[in-house]
Amino acid sequence: MIKLRGTFTAMITPMNTDSSIDYEGFRKHIKNQLEGGINGLVPLCTTSETPTLDEAEEEKMIEIIMSEKKAWEQEKGVAVPVIMGAGSNNTQDAVRYTERAKAAGADAALVVTPYYNKPSKEGIFRHFEAVSKVGIPIVVYNIQGRTGVNIPTDVLARIADLPNIVAVKEASGNISQMMDVIAKIKSKHPDFSVLSGDDGLTLPLMAAGGDGVISVVSNLAPSLMTEMVTECLNGDFEKARKIHYRLLPFFKAAFADGNPTSIKYAMNFKKLPAGSVRLPLVEVSDEAKKIIEAALKECGL
Repeated sequence: MIKLRGTFTAMITPMNTDSSIDYEGFRKHIKNQLEGGINGLVPLCTTSETPTLDEAEEEKMIEIIMSEKKAWEQEKGVAVPVIMGAGSNNTQDAVRYTERAKAAGADAALVVTPYYNKPSKEGIFRHFEAVSKVGIPIVVYNIQGRTGVNIPTDVLARIADLPNIVAVKEASGNISQMMDVIAKIKSKHPDFSVLSGDDGLTLPLMAAGGDGVISVVSNLAPSLMTEMVTECLNGDFEKARKIHYRLLPFFKAAFADGNPTSIKYAMNFKKLPAGSVRLPLVEVSDEAKKIIEAALKECGL
C-alpha cells in the first residue's frame, strides 16, 4: 500500500477569459510543478473548482495529467503520485468517481466528507466504507469549514481500520485534533499518513509527527514548499522554520479573498497559467489584491 509523504499540490484549473478551461495552461502548470520538484499532484479537488466542472472537462484533464505523469516518470525514473479528487455528497457518485480514478491509473483518490447532508457518525463511516471497497488507496478529506461536518477522531479511527484507507488530509484547523489523530491512529497504523490541509499549519503538524501537506501555496511556490516539508521529514526544523516564516505572509494572503480566487490572482500576477474563475466565484476584491501583492513582495516570490 502506498505511503504518502511530502508536498502534494491541490491543483488550480487554468481558465480562459470566457471561463472555458485552458487545457494547454493546465499542461504547462503540471510541467511547472514537476520541474519545481513537487512530490505529487492532486487534480479535481476543491481548489480545482471541481463543483463547476462538467464530466467531459474532467475526463480531458485526467487524460492530460496522467499523460504528463507517465512521460515524466519514464524520463526521470521518479514516481509522482497522482491523488485524484473523487468526492461527492452522494455516496453513489463518490464511488463512481473513485472507480474513475482507479481506471485512470491514479495512485490514490481524495474523498471529502459528504457536504450539506450533515450525516451522522455512522453515515460518515458508511460513506468511506463504500469508497474503500473500490480497491484504490483512499485519502480521507476532513474540512468542516466547507462540509459543515467534522470527522471526530473516534470515527476516523474506525475508517482507518477499513481496507485501502491510507491517509487523512486534515483541514479542520484544530491542531489538537490533528495530534490526537497521530497519537491514536498512527500508533496502530504506522503507514497511515496525516497530511495538513492548511499550508500555515504544515510545520507544527510535522513537528508533531505529520507526513506532509496537500498545499494550495505550492501552485505558485512548489520548490519552496517542497523544500520546507523535506527539511521537516529530515528532522531539520531550524531550516524548515526559516522557510515557514518567509512564506507566512503568503500563507495568509493565499486565502485573503477565498480559494482558489486568491491563489489564482497571485499566479496571474506572477504570469503563471491560472486565468479566471467560474461563477459563483468572482475575481478578488481590490483590497485583497493589495494584500496578495504585498505578501508576494515580502516573501520574495
